[in-house]
Amino acid sequence: MASIWELTEDALDGLGVDLAANVMIRATASALPDSYIVYQVISSPPLQHGDNVERLRWWRMQVTYYSRAGLIAMPAIEAAMVTAGFTKSMFRELPYNELTRHYGFAMDFIYLEEE
Repeated sequence: MASIWELTEDALDGLGVDLAANVMIRATASALPDSYIVYQVISSPPLQHGDNVERLRWWRMQVTYYSRAGLIAMPAIEAAMVTAGFTKSMFRELPYNELTRHYGFAMDFIYLEEE
């Protein structure tokens, strides 16, 4: 089975936006792309065990989109993640970053992994 990071990257890969697991680090803010996506695991509690073996795990993956053009024309992140088997969870807008001039939007998705 693919890892949670592989599942996420596969889901987002076709959107045509730069991807970076965890955080996109560049030498200066001006070197950042105009739009990009970062993703990270927020939590991953086990839900069920049987015979001393984990049977079920609940992954919460946060996908954050950053854009200098604003959030109106955001790529279809939600559709891509749902198509990949994730369930929508909490969404929230992030404060405007004056240093990098990016708007941000964070979306949490849940993935239920069965062993």
